[in-house]
Amino acid sequence: MGKPGIVVVGSINADLVVTLERHPRPGETVLGRSMAVLPGGKGANQAVAAARLGADVLMIGAVGSDAYADTALSALTAAGVDLSSLERTDGGTGVAVVEVSDDGENTIVVLPGANAEMTPGIVAASAAVIGDASVVVVQGELPAAATEAAVRAATGRVIVNLAPVIAVDPEALLRADPLVVNEHEGALVLARLGAGEASGHTAVVEALLGCGFPSVVMTLGAAGALVSDGGPVRAVPAPRVTPVDTTGAGDAFVGALAARLGAGAPLEDAVRFAVRVGSYAVQHAGAQPSYPTLDDALPTAPAGGLLGAG
Repeated sequence: MGKPGIVVVGSINADLVVTLERHPRPGETVLGRSMAVLPGGKGANQAVAAARLGADVLMIGAVGSDAYADTALSALTAAGVDLSSLERTDGGTGVAVVEVSDDGENTIVVLPGANAEMTPGIVAASAAVIGDASVVVVQGELPAAATEAAVRAATGRVIVNLAPVIAVDPEALLRADPLVVNEHEGALVLARLGAGEASGHTAVVEALLGCGFPSVVMTLGAAGALVSDGGPVRAVPAPRVTPVDTTGAGDAFVGALAARLGAGAPLEDAVRFAVRVGSYAVQHAGAQPSYPTLDDALPTAPAGGLLGAG
């Protein structure tokens, strides 16, 4: 494989997905309907989403030596993601326990496993390939020092999807172009940067720009997204769909955003495309195997193909 257009530095998990009528209240026991073990992890989800849309992707992450490792890597392999920089540890693979209710909403508990063993040294060993990438994507499921090492090694565009919101060095965090957060994460990032509070989604985006981010994207679920690259904050609506499972929809959004930006699209065009891909993802159960490919008939796709001019 040649130089990747996109390098994703992030988590790789096996997802234990349980379906149930509704989520239990604290102290309550409810009966589930089914359980499946599927590939997951925010980093792996985003890498698979970008690769299935035609991007050349290299994944930097870690899995353990247990039975979950093969499952965790299965969709990455099937999507053609370059795993030559993969780290294998002696411990367990990261695992996420996902509960999906009948209304499509989910709750997730993550056990980091091998993801917690990602060190700056492991990331620095791949500094050359990170530096060659046009787009580098990081999240919040690796130790902060490993994420910071990835950002320092990047010479191209850096997408920081700070989910969950962890204490990343502000200098590294402000390299994000864009910072991708949901409405809750945006407020938490402001607090971590000591920027106080802002009232309303648009005000949060404006306050983040005021902190020094070159561009900010805020995802709003069924309402779409907000985007600004320093100018006025623009709203990007989402198509109306009936959700089946929201698991991994935000990661499908980030992967599509990376694929589009890697293809040279302007930020707002990339966000419009990513909103459509995210809307596709919520209509299908699970994460990685259900993400769209270039051959999928996406009624919400822009003219000219998924990576073409929209």
